[in-house]
Amino acid sequence: MEDDRYSRQVLFPGIGKEGQKRLREKHVVVVGAGALGSAAAETFVRAGVGKITIIDRDFVEWSNLHRQQLYTERDAEEKLPKAEAAKRHLETINSHTEIDAITGEADAGVFENVLPASLFIDALDNFDTRMLINDFCQKHELPWIHGACVGSYGITFTVLPGETPCLHCLMETIPLDGETCDTAGIIAPTVQMVSSHQTAEALKILTGNFDALRHKLISFDLWTNESSAINVRSLKKEDCLSCGAAPTYPYLAYENRTKTEVLCGRDAVQVRPAKKQVLSLPELKNRYSNAVKQENNFLLVLHLEDKRFVIFKDGRTIIHGENDKTKARALYQKYIGG
Repeated sequence: MEDDRYSRQVLFPGIGKEGQKRLREKHVVVVGAGALGSAAAETFVRAGVGKITIIDRDFVEWSNLHRQQLYTERDAEEKLPKAEAAKRHLETINSHTEIDAITGEADAGVFENVLPASLFIDALDNFDTRMLINDFCQKHELPWIHGACVGSYGITFTVLPGETPCLHCLMETIPLDGETCDTAGIIAPTVQMVSSHQTAEALKILTGNFDALRHKLISFDLWTNESSAINVRSLKKEDCLSCGAAPTYPYLAYENRTKTEVLCGRDAVQVRPAKKQVLSLPELKNRYSNAVKQENNFLLVLHLEDKRFVIFKDGRTIIHGENDKTKARALYQKYIGG
């Protein structure tokens, strides 16, 4: 059964029997389980990668379902954390792949705990965590694949420590942090195209086909039928703080990361506590018993001051109905503290 399962993939000359064996021995870390992350995770699981770790801080909502292919209406109704929902669905696709789901904010400590790893996939909608991946992978000499999409526009680049420029190098020359799906929306084919580029590059790395890597930054607009492939080798900087001759990895420091951010695609702000903590959700439930709207093993939903508070065990809270960071932080301090 195992041989038949991957027979068409083994027939492909770029992979073959040896490549399939290598895939079985690899561990891919997918950071973000939204549109790009769910697409990438499913591709890797179907391809027979031995272990997938999925890290995501969010839960499934109705607005996700048009482009985030792993999730169902029931996931949205139950407000399941995306990492857990992805794990449940992926385990029904391939029971031979080990899947580790981490619900929480991606940080250096979380990344350290998932090592050893073969490859990181950037499936994020925020720049801070992308830069964290960049520094972490530079420090540990791990390949990672950047991907982003908004509207009908997508971009992707494969970062090889010691060989290619890193994201920190590129950000000074190439605009990488512009519109979001909160302002421009997004269509599902854009996600699928970016994910196809990311996962194709990943399969090359995981099977040892480094000569087949494209070594260019790819961007495209599916609606206007435009595309480009830019050679960015010359943008690698010797004095880069992330990948240069004397790196300091500035984005690994917790205090350098934003504590509040407007979330992509909705009228909401996420607030993170100033210090790491573990909240007692039952205690919060008792304190605000009249405001409880929903709960599960992973989060608590409260309705306070006409706002919807989605509170996670690690203290992170998504405040819906508010898009002002200062007001969101004040509400967080008033009802949760920290």
